[in-house]
Amino acid sequence: MYKSPKSFSVLGLPVHVMTNYPNWLLECLYQGRGTHVVTLNAEMTMQAERNTSLAEVIHQAELVIPDGAGVVLYLQLLLGQNVQRCPGIELAEKLFTEIGQKQTATQVFFYGGAPGVAAKAAASWQQKIPQLQIVGTHSGYHSPEEEAKLLATLADLQPQIILVGLGVPRQELWIAQNRHLCPHAVWIGVGGSFDIWSGSKTRAPGWLANNNLEWLYRLYKEPWRWQRMLALPEFALKALVYRLSGKSVNSAEC
Repeated sequence: MYKSPKSFSVLGLPVHVMTNYPNWLLECLYQGRGTHVVTLNAEMTMQAERNTSLAEVIHQAELVIPDGAGVVLYLQLLLGQNVQRCPGIELAEKLFTEIGQKQTATQVFFYGGAPGVAAKAAASWQQKIPQLQIVGTHSGYHSPEEEAKLLATLADLQPQIILVGLGVPRQELWIAQNRHLCPHAVWIGVGGSFDIWSGSKTRAPGWLANNNLEWLYRLYKEPWRWQRMLALPEFALKALVYRLSGKSVNSAEC
């Protein structure tokens, strides 16, 4: 039976805590419940403080998962929640695996990344899980005319899962603006996941990720990210202020 996830406030933004995100999404999928999944981390949280449109989209999303280590530590240390990190890339992978195991024909669309990247990522998944019917891909680089064709294609195909890898906040705002085209679909912002699946880039080693240091690997591989990484200490400071002021300590059903 469909059950709304429990929501906790992290610096004023909702984060949904549950034991099995993929199964909950499968239930939404089978029941045709349109769902927008936001993968929240410290950087997005700080962006939302300055971008009211992004904050509004996050509040309206049906599922906000704890993607980043900072969000997880906030939930664990400040709110006392027994929660594990759920990166968006792993959520999508588990969802695809569950679909394969259940032998369910599910139509998927990949949108985002550099030219050819989404297509390579799709081909890799199609080989792993034939039941996953990837009905289309589209680069994140295109003209307004090409985007209009993309939107018309989505409206025509009506895929059940739409992965959008445009980066934050573009992917969240794009989903919110266009999800009416496929109202029964599960829409997930997946950032740079297509790069990983296509082999263009690699994820941090497990020992770094398990110790909340995946950000350090990203900085090593992409040093231009250093300005974006300043969101991490800013998030930590904000968390301390919120805790001392007594805010963000109550849970609520969404």
